[in-house]
Amino acid sequence: MPLTLIRFRPLALVLAVLPLAACMAPVAAPVVPQPAMVRPTASAPLPPETAAENFVRVVARMEPQVEAECRARAQGRNCDYQIVIDDRPGQSPNAFQTLGPGGQPIIGFNLALIAEARNPDELAFVMAHEAAHHIAAHIPRKQQSALAGALILGTLAAAGGADAATVRNAQDIGATVGAGARSKDYELEADRLGTILTWNAGYDPLLGAGFFTRLPDPGRSMLGSHPANALRMDVVRQTVADLRAGRV
Repeated sequence: MPLTLIRFRPLALVLAVLPLAACMAPVAAPVVPQPAMVRPTASAPLPPETAAENFVRVVARMEPQVEAECRARAQGRNCDYQIVIDDRPGQSPNAFQTLGPGGQPIIGFNLALIAEARNPDELAFVMAHEAAHHIAAHIPRKQQSALAGALILGTLAAAGGADAATVRNAQDIGATVGAGARSKDYELEADRLGTILTWNAGYDPLLGAGFFTRLPDPGRSMLGSHPANALRMDVVRQTVADLRAGRV
């Protein structure tokens, strides 16, 4: 979901944003595990230098993968992803996908999320999930639902003799309800496609989805925008099973 009043930094400046040493010795390219390998997850946040290195390496590996998948699955859509950093202090871990000028997909990470990720697989899964939102056209689909909701409630209010202010309020409510009507479905769609993107890039989606275990669980709230964490994990597990069986 887009953030407001945000200061973005392009990925090229991430090393200046995160507290890395000014003169870092060259590091050998990481050995990326085969999908579904079992690897230990750190029980505590990683050192800032390690977190930053993981992020830069993951983005370098994932960005070509998600752009290629986007071109293959969403023909005609802008697939030139831009990765940005929200460097505001004191935030909860968050990532989001939005659109820039000309429909360019933008994936944003804040520093808290980068610091919270315990391994490269978690960063890869989060990036794949956000990339999947664009491939599946979730933003324009939400906009269409919002427009339909505004039209329906606004028309009903006008037909009931409401004044202009009440009609506008009804339209606002309808837009909000319409935009959120399928939010949980969209999140699960992004989890499934994100699992595939993560797997295809050589990361472990099951290990990556472990990030869910440290998120507040929205449970089964009817008004929430995200499904229960257990349901999301079920989607990841089933998708990995399908990948192993060659059904995807």
